[in-house]
Amino acid sequence: MARRYEYKVVQLRESLMGGKLSDSKLEGVLNDAAGDGWQLKAITSADVKGRIGPGGVDGLLVTFERPVG
Repeated sequence: MARRYEYKVVQLRESLMGGKLSDSKLEGVLNDAAGDGWQLKAITSADVKGRIGPGGVDGLLVTFERPVG
């Protein structure tokens, strides 16, 4: 029987004040997900939509995977 997986994608945006995404914030997201059984599948840079106005900001899409069941 084929193994089944589920996926979760988390958007991480750089600060609207021009700051960079901190290593510690990314580590926290990864460790929190790992604690719930998620394994990192991919990290992709992206133009993430902001809440205010058109366009987006630089950010990351972090994709996690874990077996179902």
